[in-house]
Order: sequence, then C-alpha cells, then structure tokens
Amino acid sequence: MLRSLHMKLVLIMVLLVVCLMTIAGAFLTSSINQFYLNEFYSQMSGVFQDTELVRDLSVQTEGEEDGGLAMEQVLRAYMGALGVDGRNRNYFVLSGTDLRYLAGSDDEEGADLEVTPNLLIALNEKREGSESDPTAGYMDLAIPIHRGGQDYIIYILDSQNNLRQLNSEIFLLIIEALGFGLVISLLLSFLLSRTMVTPIRALTRGAKRVAEGDFGHEIQVESHDEIGVLTGTFNDMAGQLKTTLEEVENERTKLSTLFLHMTDGVVAFDRDGEVIHANPAAEDMLGRSIPIGGPIRYFDLFGEITALEKVLNLEGDCLESEMVRGDRSLLLLLAPFDREKQAGVLVVVHDVTQQVKNETTRREFVANVSHELRTPLTNIRSYAETMAETPDLPPEMTKNFLGIILGESDRMTHIVQDLLTLSRFDSGYSQLTLTLFPFGEVLRDSCQAVRLDAEHHGHSLELIGDRNLPNIRADRERVLQVIMNILSNAIKYTPDGGHIRMTAGWREDMVWVEVADDGIGIPADDRERIFERFYRVDKARSRESGGTGLGLSIAQEIVARHEGSLSLVDRDGPGTTVRMELKIGGPEA
Repeated sequence: MLRSLHMKLVLIMVLLVVCLMTIAGAFLTSSINQFYLNEFYSQMSGVFQDTELVRDLSVQTEGEEDGGLAMEQVLRAYMGALGVDGRNRNYFVLSGTDLRYLAGSDDEEGADLEVTPNLLIALNEKREGSESDPTAGYMDLAIPIHRGGQDYIIYILDSQNNLRQLNSEIFLLIIEALGFGLVISLLLSFLLSRTMVTPIRALTRGAKRVAEGDFGHEIQVESHDEIGVLTGTFNDMAGQLKTTLEEVENERTKLSTLFLHMTDGVVAFDRDGEVIHANPAAEDMLGRSIPIGGPIRYFDLFGEITALEKVLNLEGDCLESEMVRGDRSLLLLLAPFDREKQAGVLVVVHDVTQQVKNETTRREFVANVSHELRTPLTNIRSYAETMAETPDLPPEMTKNFLGIILGESDRMTHIVQDLLTLSRFDSGYSQLTLTLFPFGEVLRDSCQAVRLDAEHHGHSLELIGDRNLPNIRADRERVLQVIMNILSNAIKYTPDGGHIRMTAGWREDMVWVEVADDGIGIPADDRERIFERFYRVDKARSRESGGTGLGLSIAQEIVARHEGSLSLVDRDGPGTTVRMELKIGGPEA
C-alpha cells in the first residue's frame, strides 16, 4: 500500500505540512525566548545605568545600622522600573562575601536561592554577572555593590513563568494550525494523485502486457498533456520493439551458438573496458571466471598487453600478442569493433601451448642431436683425413687412430640406439615383457656385471639387503638396464678409490633400491633437470667418459612405464643417492 504512487504523494504532502509547521514553531519559540532574554537584560541595563540609583545603593546614610535593609528600601522604590512583581520576578540583597540572604522582595525564595554562574561572577570577580543562558529556564542579573565598607550583591531573578505560559499558548496554536493543514493537504493530495495516477496505471498495465510478450495491445490516449504524449510514444515503442526483438533474437541465437561451441576463446569489452561477452573457452584458457558486467575489466585481463585506448584507435586489422597463463601459451588477437563509434574491443584467444612445446622440443632435439653427433663425426673425419694424407704413418699410430675412429663410431651407435629407444617410448611402440622373477637376483647380477669396472677404478662396491626380497612382476631386462645405468654413473662420477653402496628393501606392495656414492655429487641447481634428455652436469667430463645425457632419461621412461618412481634422495655430505621404487605386482596398465 505504501509503495503506490498515490500514497507516496499523500505522504509527501503530509510530511511537507508537518515539516513546515515544525520549523515555523521552532523558529517562533526560539525568537520569543531570545526576545524575552534580550528584553530582560535591556531593562536591567537601563535601570542600573541610572546614576541616582547607583548613588543611593552605594552611599551609606548617616546613622545607618543595616546596609542590606537600606538597599532593599532603595530597590523597593524602583520595583516598577525593574518589573518586579513578587511572583515571577524578584530582587534580593545578598552578602558580598558568602552570598547570605539579607533582604529582598520574597524572603522565602531568598532564603533558598540557587548559586548561579552570574552570582559566582559577582562574588569572585567583583563585576556585573549578566551572562545569558537560553537553556537555563530562568533569567538573572548579579551586581556587586560596595557600601559603607561592606560588599553586597544586588540579585534580580526572573523565573520565566510568563515565557513558559506564552510558549504553551503558541504550541497549542501550532497544533491547531497543523491539524487544519493536514486535513487540507490530504484533500489536495488525494485529488492531485488521482489525476496523475490513473493514466500511469494504464501505462503500467500496458507495460506488463509488453513484458509478457503482448505487443499488439494499444493504450487509449485520454489527454494531451505530458502523460498523454508519453502514452502515445509508448504505443509506438511497443510496435518497434516487437520488430526489433524478433531480429535481435535471431541474431542472438546464431551468435550464442557460435560463441558457445568455439574452441577459441572470445572476450568482448565495451569502450569503458567492461565485459559484455565471454565464452567458456576463454574462461578455461585464462583460468578464471569472467562474469558479464562483473568486477573484472579489460585492465585486469589484458592491461599488461596493451592499453584499451590503443586498441580502440587501432588503424590496422588487429593487434597480435602473446601471453602465458599458468602452463599455457596463448596467442591474442585484439581488434576494435564499430571503429567509427569506438564501441568496444574484441579479443580472440588461441591456445598455442602444444605448438610452442612441440617447437621448443624440436629445436632442442635438433640442437642436441646435432651437437652430440658433430663431435664424433669431426673426430672421425680428422683422424681419417690424417691417415689419408699421411700414408707412411707408423703402424702403432695408425692402429691408435683406427681405435679412436672405432670408439667414436661406437659412441655414435650408442647415441642412435638411445634415440631409437626414446623414440619407441614416445611413440608407444616399445612393449614391456613382464615376467615374475626374484628382485634380489637382478641386484646381484647388476653388481657382478660392474664389479670389474669398479675395481679398475679402485672403488669398493657393497650390496645390502638383497636376501629377503620378494619376487616382482616386471620386465627383467629393462629393470636390469636401469640399475646398470645408475651403477655405471656412480662408478664414472666417483673419484678413484671411492665407495659405492647399493641398499634394497621392500614395504607393503613396493620394492626399492638406493645406490649411494661419495663422488662429485649433483649441484642443487641441476637436480631438477637431471632426468631431462641430453642434460649433463659436467659436460666435458661426461663426454670424456662416453656419456650422452640420455641414460637417466631412458631409465626414467622405463620406471615410469612400470608405474614406479626414480628420484634423487636428499642427503648430507658429498656424493649422490638415487632411489628406484617398483610395484611388486607390476604395472596395472
């Protein structure tokens, strides 16, 4: 009921009358209070400026015994001028030392006077106390008088009873006027609201029909004022709206279907940078929700790429840029739409993560393979050219050169074989031959295979915990290949006379083996990349020992296909510890 325009107009008129009467009453009451206050002090000032009165109060008469009574008799002669009536306004003669009542126009009130600020001014500062306080509820004046060697205070006190009675009469008058004003405002507001609300209600009913999809209903125009013009305009608008909505709906359906199923992300912004469209592909690529009209704007998404104004003023077809979001590489195409009006910006997002990865992998692979093959080829060519150009080489040198050529050929063969192995793993053509075999037996075989090489370098090789290990289901040759690779690395990168210890065990459904050495170790910066292809910590020493940087990569691939893990163990002191874990029951896939 209170939400209707009719009641709002009535309430506005009522509130207007109440506010006006309240403000008028407040100003009138305040003005009357101030008038009475000013009138009191003006009257007192006029009386006490009389030099004859001041002389009579100050000069002691001959044979005077009581100065207070003498002063009271003088004030009694001026009661009319002071406005003293004995009821509302009285005068008192007080002691100037302790405010003791001496004489006055009302002995009962004088005996029980309240100490006011003006009395304290006259008592302590020996000057006239005439400070007004509109909120005090009384008016007073305290004048210090020195008479016959004694200090007195003439105190005039007005209780403001007359003022309160007058305010009460004014309040009743305002209430009566307010009552009449409310009745008149109610009648006028009802008439005014009825005149305005009737055509508005007709427009409301018509708007509801339009909201429900009925564009054929026409509202009757009953007046030629502003509301009548509004009604006619509404009828025209309804007709145009029907045609426009049909066209818009068709286009919207087409665009929604297109944007929803696009694999590329599309985000549209208005000229102020607010999102007006975003498809699910864009939210997925950018890794965040992009609500339409929400708090996220152009600056939050693409502000780091280029400013919105630059795209709006773009002269070419589009602006191309790149962006990285998490582990995704994105290609952005930014272009304005409706260039003349600079209505907004359209951003198309392409996910080029895989293309970038493939390109990076291809470049690294080509560079690494070229680098690894170039060194042995260069050596082979150098020694072969030397032998061809110098046919009379000593037999021992010729044999030495042929040995180097064969060694470099074997190195190239190992590189090609490792590359073929990784290629088979990548393509999925490499199959595991799963059998059930004792895990401890594989550990002992691998130790026996490298023992001579370890003794050649003066290393001590120790195997611990191989006797009580269970049988596992795995590709025996592949597992042996991994362990041999780990042991060979420990032997290569441990200075002569080192210690290599292989420890094994099992828990629940896993077996594990750790190979620890006291060699040169792996720096912290290289630990995360040690299993990457062609990555070597000490490249010069790796080549001297025949390393290709592919051994640990192959080992990682083999262990991963067994659904196990191959990792470096954090440890104190020099050396390296490599840990391999395998499922006892074998891989599930």
